[in-house]
Amino acid sequence: MSAAFNLDEYINHHIRDSHQWQLPFLPTIQLPPYLSLHGVMLLIGTLVLIIIFCFLYDKKQPVPHGFTNLLEFFVVYMRDEIAIKNLGEEEGRRMTPFLCTLFFFILVLNLLGLIPLFTAATANLNVTGALAFLTLCFMIFGTLWKNGFKGFLKAITPSGIPWLILPVPFLMEFFGIFTKAFALMIRLFANMLAGHIMIFSLLGIVVTLGLIGLPALVLGVCIAAFEVFVAFLQAYIFVMLSAVFIGRMYHPDH
Repeated sequence: MSAAFNLDEYINHHIRDSHQWQLPFLPTIQLPPYLSLHGVMLLIGTLVLIIIFCFLYDKKQPVPHGFTNLLEFFVVYMRDEIAIKNLGEEEGRRMTPFLCTLFFFILVLNLLGLIPLFTAATANLNVTGALAFLTLCFMIFGTLWKNGFKGFLKAITPSGIPWLILPVPFLMEFFGIFTKAFALMIRLFANMLAGHIMIFSLLGIVVTLGLIGLPALVLGVCIAAFEVFVAFLQAYIFVMLSAVFIGRMYHPDH
């Protein structure tokens, strides 16, 4: 390994959270104690979404085209193919803004993590845990608000089971609610973390080996292109599973 280049530090910088933002060819920015690097990425992701939907999205177009049409394609797909199909017509339309917000927010954070200037906030368990917690709140409190306490018990009580053994599957279903949220958190975190480690490991080989590492550069570009696909896929899977989990709680009979 080159004495002037620490590959371990290079990889860790792009996946770990800290209070230092190391910019290429610029002095390192020291962040305040109350704001971490991944916190900055969350703020940048929020700002990107505000710019996209408040300034780039044109509501005045009589026939949507270009970038506006692309955004509407995702929104309509989320509404018709995910929200309504899993939550029903009424609840699906009501939950569409939440699911679209989840999708675009996760997608923007995933894509920001592919840019060397930024880091992957979705490779942080705290971030993915907070997103999964939102789904958990809808699974529990949304069901209580919509169906009441009896409806919540019905959602986690398997039917057709003798009452003598009913407590066992009941407890399994109850803790299963938290297991599903935990799976959401781990799935997004693990996929994004592993992908970024692979990309920056291969790119680091190029620096340490020079021209000998040219095949690694080509492989790194290919994996980076695959990571773009994974960024979309993981955002989609997170939202799809959230809709499925919430829909099963809202409509246990189906």
